[in-house]
Amino acid sequence: MEKKVKVTIDKKELLVPSHYTVMQAADEAGINIPRLCFLKGISETSSCRICVVEVEGQKNLKNSCTYQVFDGMNVKTTSPRVIKQIKINLELIAGNHQFDCWACPREHNCELLDLLRRFNIDNHYNIDKEIKKRQWVINASDSIVFDSSKCVLCGRCVDACEYYTGLGILNFNERGFFTHVGPANKENIENSGCIYCGKCIQSCPTGAISEKNNVNDAFNLLDGDYYTVAQVAPAVRAALGEEFGYPMGTNVEGKMYHALKQLGFDDVVDVTFAADLTIMEEGTELIERLNKYLAGDKTALPLFTSCSPGWIRYVERYAPEYLNNISSCKSPQQMNGAIVKNYYADKLGIPKDQIKVVSIMPCIAKKYEANRPEMEVDGIRDVDLVLTTRELANYIQRHQIDFRLLNPIKLDSPLATYTGAGVIFGASGGVMEAALRTVKALLEKEDKHTVDITEPRGVEDIKEASIVINGIELHFAVVHGAKHFKEMFRRINEGKKQYAFVEFMGCTGGCVNGGGQPIVKAKDFEKIDVRKERAKALYQIDKDIKVRRSHENQSVIKLYKEF
Repeated sequence: MEKKVKVTIDKKELLVPSHYTVMQAADEAGINIPRLCFLKGISETSSCRICVVEVEGQKNLKNSCTYQVFDGMNVKTTSPRVIKQIKINLELIAGNHQFDCWACPREHNCELLDLLRRFNIDNHYNIDKEIKKRQWVINASDSIVFDSSKCVLCGRCVDACEYYTGLGILNFNERGFFTHVGPANKENIENSGCIYCGKCIQSCPTGAISEKNNVNDAFNLLDGDYYTVAQVAPAVRAALGEEFGYPMGTNVEGKMYHALKQLGFDDVVDVTFAADLTIMEEGTELIERLNKYLAGDKTALPLFTSCSPGWIRYVERYAPEYLNNISSCKSPQQMNGAIVKNYYADKLGIPKDQIKVVSIMPCIAKKYEANRPEMEVDGIRDVDLVLTTRELANYIQRHQIDFRLLNPIKLDSPLATYTGAGVIFGASGGVMEAALRTVKALLEKEDKHTVDITEPRGVEDIKEASIVINGIELHFAVVHGAKHFKEMFRRINEGKKQYAFVEFMGCTGGCVNGGGQPIVKAKDFEKIDVRKERAKALYQIDKDIKVRRSHENQSVIKLYKEF
């Protein structure tokens, strides 16, 4: 049994495990020690010195995030000496910060701004033109922007990049006033090997890293003479509400549809329809490869999913030997865009070059994907613009729409019809489960109506499942979070199992935790597993919906008959 020690924090006596830091002990006692660079389990470097405390008997103030408790310790977190040092540190940080909060994507949830307000910081260093300021650097691509004018050099993004991807793309460049965070050796982000998972954005306490903002482009597009179609990814409905004060994991689908109509889109469809379509396409491709394999013909197995653009960037750069294993199918976003521009355009009687498709996505890599050169035929792009969940919220707010007062509506477009299988695409393992529901039904001589296949669910880094189809045991796997891709490759190469199908997702938790989803502050991140909470909403929709298998989507069946 672990030893416990007695400590006193702000006159409150506690009994805590001996391995605790002062910050852990304080959190357990409900004492709010300020912090900026600390991100539990990911970045614990004591670099910002905002969390300093006074420990009786110690000459210097101690960083509470790394200083370990001891028996009889007496700690003060709000003594005049502590408050003075915190204010000095915050004043120095503010002195190098560009304050255009009204235009910053983090205005409503900036951890630095919260601290400046809490301690009523005077901004005299910033105002004083005689004091030398740090040099500002911008590094941008179609998906992501690094703006050092808002960077506090906390290092959370650097640690998060390594923690989530294992790629170590980010680092501190140069020294002194020239120090800035970005790809190592000042490489342009586009060429750095970044896969655009966006975990650095979600780990940043300020607006120093953000998606490339396209809200103004959306305003301009809707002001034009085009027929505009908005399409929404499955995971967006489980997270958008957070931007408007709803509890995490609230399904706001109906209000989201209404908001898009209010914004002025001529039509609204749902990418969840294309998720069902993807299962039909990828499922058919899997069956073809399985049949070849069982007949002794050469084919690339396992089949790898192609839904996650972050994963595609990874495999193209770091594991090109597996390119033949990737499904030939486009992602649901690109499929839906292509269907809108071709099949749906004929239904509407509108020339496809007069239709513009705007995607609402939980992922910043979708911006890059939509701009890939092969996602265009005869000068017509599948998708014309991509907004993240955060950008949609900003767009709604700038349009002065009161989201909470909107009545939920349903859509009548055939491209908004989806099954439970389609909606769980947004959670890690959802693509796999959806595929297995359909593949088993199509291959079995007798359809036993298998629906709930729970092995792929959950947040374990690599999940495996075996399923017997027509007397043959087939092995499947789900891996999410780029850091774990190498381990999956190792298992494949080891050859102990002949995997039939592997779902890869660049983001841990899948799309519900995509890089374009609402940002969760560090203190909330410590208490809540975002992946689980948002996934619950999708699995509840799946549970409640009448049709739960992709091949039973009547609109998809009609699409195949007509197109």
